[in-house]
Formats: sequence, C-alpha cells, structure tokens
Amino acid sequence: MGTSTSAPKSETPVRLREVVAAELRRLILAGRLVPGERLVEDRLAELLGVSRNPVREAIRVLEAEGFVETAARRGALVATLDEDQADDIFEVRLALEPLGARLAARRENPALVARMKEVLSEAQDPTADRDLDHLADLHSDLHSLVFEMTGNAYLVAIAIPMVKRGQWLLRQRSPLRDPRAWEQHHGLIAAIEAGDPELAEAEARRHVLTMRHESRQEPGAR
Repeated sequence: MGTSTSAPKSETPVRLREVVAAELRRLILAGRLVPGERLVEDRLAELLGVSRNPVREAIRVLEAEGFVETAARRGALVATLDEDQADDIFEVRLALEPLGARLAARRENPALVARMKEVLSEAQDPTADRDLDHLADLHSDLHSLVFEMTGNAYLVAIAIPMVKRGQWLLRQRSPLRDPRAWEQHHGLIAAIEAGDPELAEAEARRHVLTMRHESRQEPGAR
C-alpha cells in the first residue's frame, strides 16, 4: 500500500480530495482496509503522501457513499454492510449479471472463455491459495470477464464498479471457501461457450440468487 497519490501543485484541493477518496475506496474494495478498521488520518496521510486535510475530506466523501461510518469515541471506521445494503447490492446484480451473461453468449471469444475456465480452476484447486481475499479477487475477475465479453462499453462501465462492490460484500459475508459457491460457474461458462443466451441468463440469475441465500445464511463468514 505504498503507492503515493500526491498531486502536482497545479491540482486544486477539490481534485486532490477526489484522488485521495478514489485511492481509499480502492483500498477498501480490495480488502486492504477491512470492515471495522479505524481510519487514522495521520497514518493515511503518510501512506498516501498527502497532508491530513484531503484525507479528512476524502473520509467525509466515503462516509456519504456508505464505505465509512463514524462511531462514538472511535472516530471513522471502514463500514460493515448491513442487511439492507447487502440486499440492494444483490438486487442490482440480479439486473446486471443475467443481462451480461445473455450478451456474452451472443459473442464468440474463445480466449476470454479460456481465461474464465482458468480462473475457475484456480478457485477450485484445493492446493492453491485459499485465502478469502484471494478467492474474492478470483470471483471478481471471473464476473468481470463475463461483462468484458459482452463488448458493450456502457454495460461494462456500469457493471464493473458493482462487481467490485459485490467483491467487498463477499469478503464480509459469503462462504467462498465452500466449493458450492463455485460449482454454478461451470454451467454459466458452458452456456456462454455454447452460445446459448437464454441458458446463460438463467444460470447467471440462479447463481446470484444462490449467493444471496448463502450470504444470508452465513453472515460474517470469513
């Protein structure tokens, strides 16, 4: 986490706040700043190579977005998603992921399909890294590849940030170490490879519904 976000002197304070907020958001989504972790302004300012003011302003931005919460006597903390927020994420996924799978199945891209299979194989390899952060990254990579295969730049622009937000949720609550969390991806990839839009859409919807159910069954699973 040593990448500096210090900006040229020509940048305005507002621009610097946005840069710092983007970097803090990235660290939260990537699991480098974990739910419940206290956000210490001095430490973050040193980490990012900026003064405390843009860090303080960026934390306010992230609080408004729901990534940060404030607790009495503890200050700013990385937020933990509540049930309503989790449901909202899954509702959006239910709209976007079946559409992405349908559009991906209409296109032919053996290279991307091969990459999906590689990611799935690594995720299910019992000898590979079973760290939850790594598994969440693989899950995000796999679903991002589906949207990439659609070739629809507008859908990609909308969906990839939601994939990353979903990745944050999965790190907090979903049992990705359970093989059942990955099995349905075989059917999804097969339907896309076969060029069957209806089946791909159905497989994507089934997967999202299953993950929502599993998330509710095992809140806080790590």
